[in-house]
Amino acid sequence: MTQKKQPNVIVFFTDQQRWDTCGVHGNPLDLTPNFDRLANRGTHIDASITCQPVCGPARSCLQTGLYATQTGSWRNDIPLDKSLRTIAQIYSESGYNTGYIGKWHLGSRRDYVPVEERGGYDYWLATNILEFCSDAYDCNLWNNDNEKVHLPGYRVDAMTDAVIRYIDDAHKQDKPFFLFTSYLEPHHQNHVDDYPPPDGYRERYTGKWVPPDLQQLGGTTGQHLGGYLGMIKRLDESLGRVVDALKSLKIDDETIILYTSDHGCHFKTRNSEYKRSCHEASVRVPTAFCGPGFDGGGRRKEVTSLVDLVPTLLDSCGIEPPSEMQGRSLMPILRGQESEWKQEAFIQISESQVGRCIRTSRWKYSVEAPDRDGETESDSDRYEEAFLYDLKTDPYELQNLIGFGSHRPVAAHLKAKLLDAIEKAGETRPEIADHPVTMPESQREVLPEEILE
Repeated sequence: MTQKKQPNVIVFFTDQQRWDTCGVHGNPLDLTPNFDRLANRGTHIDASITCQPVCGPARSCLQTGLYATQTGSWRNDIPLDKSLRTIAQIYSESGYNTGYIGKWHLGSRRDYVPVEERGGYDYWLATNILEFCSDAYDCNLWNNDNEKVHLPGYRVDAMTDAVIRYIDDAHKQDKPFFLFTSYLEPHHQNHVDDYPPPDGYRERYTGKWVPPDLQQLGGTTGQHLGGYLGMIKRLDESLGRVVDALKSLKIDDETIILYTSDHGCHFKTRNSEYKRSCHEASVRVPTAFCGPGFDGGGRRKEVTSLVDLVPTLLDSCGIEPPSEMQGRSLMPILRGQESEWKQEAFIQISESQVGRCIRTSRWKYSVEAPDRDGETESDSDRYEEAFLYDLKTDPYELQNLIGFGSHRPVAAHLKAKLLDAIEKAGETRPEIADHPVTMPESQREVLPEEILE
């Protein structure tokens, strides 16, 4: 009897995509019919939370299953520690061919990535910092031999063409494949401070729909949202092309797809740039799995961190996740073997601040170290309370409750959770100073059962 081959795996990774750009999260513009179909067919992670809302650190977490302070890449421009064991190396050791296409952002150069800095991937067609080496209609990647390759077409399409070529070649091999595809879109194009969609797509979405936080807070929304949404539309069309390719090659039922993003985008409403804050606009991203082990999984309410996605993928392929990984596999939940899940995600914030945050199914609690420099210091021994949000009544975080006496018990409960999470992530347990109570009578007392949500 022939042993069944392990499933192929494709990670479809976008950059700076908010969760509420998707139809399954209520977006009314039909931007993501392919993602929505994938999520409805497979396993939709409703509350998917990044553990570091900035490009390089988030990528280090997804490549290793560790928090950014553990990888050492706690801010941009710190190469990934070569001694760390990556997801590519684990798949390779388990009999997979591995490939990487797109943006890496974990190397020492802006352009090509030396072999020893590639995280162990076999096939390579990538650029370290794609936003500095390409433009919307000028896609440049470097191959295994560090030769520059110019791919024709709009950047998303050019990369998707390369993805389909890889899939077509890889599926003919005796081994299964693990392909990590890292798009730049819908990240802004730095040198022009714009979100360049395909020609004609900006006009489709400008002025059509604005998320409630951006309606209230403004930022660069009027200038940038239309282009941003147009980029997402093209990404979703490319996701559809990848799925079509799998179907035409008759490997769609033996291939797992994970769609996720590194962080979101708040359009300069929460600080002076686009991310690097505790807010849902920065940290909540669209995430779904489909394929063997995930089809029919439904809409999951487990609060899931980026570091949970790594052991989940490995486990779904019958590979034991390394014990040092900080995340937890969802597979025992999906298989009905377990029912308990710790409903919280730990977030580290760098560059804009030295900050830490805990996000539960209902609450968001964030602290910062105002005397520390987020560009040069990775952590602190002392923090101050900065934000408390009730996501049940205020999902777009327009009312900060940290100074409300009525919510002091909530803050105290979440402080204890955050301190435990900080310690579990390998940091020294710090001091967190309480925020002064400035609104003692303006809200009803929170019920004990609400505190625990």
